[in-house]
Amino acid sequence: MYKIAVMGDYDSIYGFATLGLDTFSATGDHEEDAKTLRRLADSGYGIIYMTEALAETLQKEIARFAGSMTPAVILIPGVQGDTGRGVASVKKSVEQAVGSDILFGNQ
Repeated sequence: MYKIAVMGDYDSIYGFATLGLDTFSATGDHEEDAKTLRRLADSGYGIIYMTEALAETLQKEIARFAGSMTPAVILIPGVQGDTGRGVASVKKSVEQAVGSDILFGNQ
């Protein structure tokens, strides 16, 4: 069974611990945050929820997992607000899997 992690700034992720998810606070240091992401991917985490703000700084590292089954890196809004990247990412995944944009229509 895969584990689920949540990465991001503390204020955005601390509530996920009450749901039983493993939370990992971003340090703000690119190398440390990238190392944490790689460690989670190598440690049996099947899903990694990540705040959009953190994902912005780890684009290259996240791209490494784009073609693999696990981990699925899913972007979520943080306390700073929604940038739309999470929805765009899900939309792109659906388009690739289904072959068309059936969820959101032609926008």
